[in-house]
Amino acid sequence: MITELETEFASLSLQRFDETEALALGQILLGLTQGKAVVISIRSALRVFFHAAQPNSAPHFDLWAKRKGNTALMFQLPSMLVGERNRAKGQSLSIHGLSEADYADHGGAVPIRVAGVGVVGVAVISGLASIEDHALVVAGLRALMQQQASGG
Repeated sequence: MITELETEFASLSLQRFDETEALALGQILLGLTQGKAVVISIRSALRVFFHAAQPNSAPHFDLWAKRKGNTALMFQLPSMLVGERNRAKGQSLSIHGLSEADYADHGGAVPIRVAGVGVVGVAVISGLASIEDHALVVAGLRALMQQQASGG
């Protein structure tokens, strides 16, 4: 699974990212999560670009979103990939001096990368199984990449 996650992440790169693109990604993710009790968060290290709580989502999903997003931003890798690597080594985030109160290595947070620039933010879904949260974020990023490629 680690190799698959690495390959998948290597293929995710946007042409551009700003507030307009964050809103577009947020709308895509809202559509993908229709009827699912999740929280969606799109942010950088300094500010929130988009945040939504779908009906029936629980308040603690916001905390999970923040913790998973912190992990993705810290390592500049999907939180699921960080977790899989840790579990393969029998380690946890504490090996890096990170508190579980602030970081989580479960799926659902994927760094937003811009070609030629690098990581500029993170998109997070929290509320479903780890793999489902991750897959929805990846699907949203792929949809935005497709929009950008077609001139949208």
